[in-house]
Amino acid sequence: MTTDEAEILRQELESVFGNADFPVEEPMELVPALPDGPATTFEAGDVTVGVMDFGSKYGDYQEYPYETAADLVDDLMTGFHEEGLFE
Repeated sequence: MTTDEAEILRQELESVFGNADFPVEEPMELVPALPDGPATTFEAGDVTVGVMDFGSKYGDYQEYPYETAADLVDDLMTGFHEEGLFE
C-alpha cells in the first residue's frame, strides 16, 4: 500500500468513527457509527480491511477507553503498519 492509500484509509476511518459517541469504553459502542454494522469494510486501493478484523488481528494495538476518534484511528493505523497491511 502506498502512502496515499494509507492516508485514504485514515480519512475513511476518521470519517466513520467521527460519528461515534465518544468517549467509548469498549468496541461494541462503535457499532452504531458503522454504516454496515459489523459487516463494514474499509478500502483503499488494493487493501480491504473489515471492521471485524480490528479486534481479531489488530486488537493488541487498541487501548480502550478512547476519548476521540483520532486516538482510536491512530492506534488502528499503528496496528495496520505493524502487522504489514501496508506492504
